[in-house]
Amino acid sequence: MNYDSEIVYVLKEAGEKGLSIRKIARHVYNSKNSFFDVVSFDEVHRYVAGFLVRNSKSVNSFIERTSVRGVYRLNQSNTDRQLQFDFRDGNMENEGGDEVCEDKSLSLF
Repeated sequence: MNYDSEIVYVLKEAGEKGLSIRKIARHVYNSKNSFFDVVSFDEVHRYVAGFLVRNSKSVNSFIERTSVRGVYRLNQSNTDRQLQFDFRDGNMENEGGDEVCEDKSLSLF
């Protein structure tokens, strides 16, 4: 199973302080484990630890180790980061959220 996007999401939510490997693995485990798709915590922990070690080796990687042992965060100084698209409506004049959208759906009756 691929947990890469979930790991990056957890690190993004953690901010500049970062999180330990165990806490990241616990978040990924809780998000991916379900009644029908059971995964073991040890398997998730091994994958998360390997992913973080592999992706934090170079200076330009998007994940970096902090000064605390076993704590990782997203590398904010990386200039080669992947673009994150912002899909907001370009002609939003009223930023206050007071816009009223017209209901254009068909009536069922």
